[in-house]
Amino acid sequence: MKPAVLTGEHYMTGDEACAEGALAAGCLFFGGYPITPATEIAEHMSARLPQLGGTFIQMEDEIAAMASILGAAWAGKKSMTATSGPGFSLMMENVGLAVCTETPCVVVNVQRAGPSTGLPTMGAQADMMQVRWGSHGDYEIIALAPASAQEIFYQTITAFNLSERYRTPVFIMTDEIIGHMSEKVIIPPADRIHLAERPKPTGRKDRFLPYKPGKNGVAPMPAAGEGYNVHVTGLTHDEKGYPVMSVEAQQEMMTRLKSKILDNRDDIIMTEGHGLEDAEIVLVSYGISARTSMAAMQQARRMGLKVGFLRLITIWPFAEAQIVTLAGRVKGFVTVEINLGQIHLEVLRAAAGKTPCHLVGHAGGTVISPDQVIAKIKEVF
Repeated sequence: MKPAVLTGEHYMTGDEACAEGALAAGCLFFGGYPITPATEIAEHMSARLPQLGGTFIQMEDEIAAMASILGAAWAGKKSMTATSGPGFSLMMENVGLAVCTETPCVVVNVQRAGPSTGLPTMGAQADMMQVRWGSHGDYEIIALAPASAQEIFYQTITAFNLSERYRTPVFIMTDEIIGHMSEKVIIPPADRIHLAERPKPTGRKDRFLPYKPGKNGVAPMPAAGEGYNVHVTGLTHDEKGYPVMSVEAQQEMMTRLKSKILDNRDDIIMTEGHGLEDAEIVLVSYGISARTSMAAMQQARRMGLKVGFLRLITIWPFAEAQIVTLAGRVKGFVTVEINLGQIHLEVLRAAAGKTPCHLVGHAGGTVISPDQVIAKIKEVF
């Protein structure tokens, strides 16, 4: 049954919209630890979850918070946590556990400037590589980047749907600016919200193989207490879930974990294009910086400059194919992001020397202005 949602038009922060999106998606467990600028998500969930029969737990730290949402997922609940910089770093070992055990859950990172304590109350987009490579080993993940309070509501629902469909942790990479900005958010009735459910096992319970993938590369997932014998381990394991210390078992497991994401890229990757048909210069951006880029593109067009804009809604997997296609016909890319060039490196890699790539970025604390982007565009032209 879909949980009650606060339907109608609201004026709320991005953090509150994220929490409401989680509830609309059917999240019934939140485990977290307070940290600026993500605490408002936890506060909102602590008030709303009991109203819907859900559970909120403030854990002793972010390590435990991440562990708690994995346990809740295996108990059959949709689960989420939210954090920022230092807390995100603490979660990384258990992020690897989530990937290895194919545990669906959602992790929100309301980014702030770092490293270390950094600027706790000021925004950045500098955890974009950490979310991709922060845990050890080879693996694939899904990460989304909302650009408004309205979008973070819908992207949180999308994150839950993707996590359930592909049995994987999904990350929402927002930032302090969006998290604390108050905007109009329209919440639709529950019957207009599509919810995906995790694949469930069928057939004889005594013959069930908990890590044998189905037709889309994803194994069905029972909940604890449903009568299935499931071994959940972070060790390399076979289709039965039993640890197997061999090169062959590692190769088979890693192929499965990576393929279920990479083979379904067309379903996962979301982008938005503006003015790309005749563009000579293409801005590439995401999150709060996408709003800067849109304003800069519109201003450049008024100046007679053929500038287009590719907004990355899904950050990981990276929209490499679109960059490759554009690189074959444009004069250059300009990546706009509040860091020193993390996604810019991916644009460079995908462009493969076919066209120049430029960066408009800084180390965090403020939003990039459209004037800074226009200055770079003029320099490129």
